[in-house]
Amino acid sequence: MEEKRVGALRFQIDFSQPLYEQILNQVRSSIAKGEIQLGDKMPSVRELAQELRMNPNTVMRAYQELERDGLTEKRRGQGTFVTSSSERVQEFRKDLAAQYIDAFLAQMESLGLTWQDIEAHVQRKYSLDKGEMSK
Repeated sequence: MEEKRVGALRFQIDFSQPLYEQILNQVRSSIAKGEIQLGDKMPSVRELAQELRMNPNTVMRAYQELERDGLTEKRRGQGTFVTSSSERVQEFRKDLAAQYIDAFLAQMESLGLTWQDIEAHVQRKYSLDKGEMSK
């Protein structure tokens, strides 16, 4: 996978996966992490499509979804901008965290782990990563 930069955005495109979903998820992630600042101008659909070498309709679909999420807003004659609402971004981050937690818990439960098992594994991993345990 090759990394491409378009303005402040970084993309890693895998042509075996749906392209619009990759653009959507990577922009969502960049906004949630604060890699793209509130109110920043997004590349035009045409510019992003050219840089990523894909159909403008693919990029347009991702941009429409971002606008539906409330993460971007169109300004007539000016282009598309990241929302200026920090509340909306915080709400999105909470929703995204909940989705990640749901997926994680579903995987752990599919292994037959109880909540106590999951909690112990998470605590042990966290401690190991922070260098607090030598086990």
